[in-house]
Amino acid sequence: MAETVDELTITYEEDGIETVKELDKEILTKGAWSTIIFRYQDWNRSKEEYGADKYSIRRYQKRNGQYQQKSKFNISSKDQAEKIIGALEKWIK
Repeated sequence: MAETVDELTITYEEDGIETVKELDKEILTKGAWSTIIFRYQDWNRSKEEYGADKYSIRRYQKRNGQYQQKSKFNISSKDQAEKIIGALEKWIK
């Protein structure tokens, strides 16, 4: 478990293979409740290559000095990400 928000990662390794590769992250909020958006790729075992970029928004709560994931929303495609961006731009203007 991570003690600081900067240590939080989406990277995951299984059987010596990095099955979730973190490409980037943006910390949206810091504190007892922190929100991070990650850009990542999943490993495709059959093709032995990483797939298209995906995105995940995750919320973490700090308890007893450690951050624990409490919720997540995965954005599964570039198209879905663009639709979310479009809706937010319309609402905040």
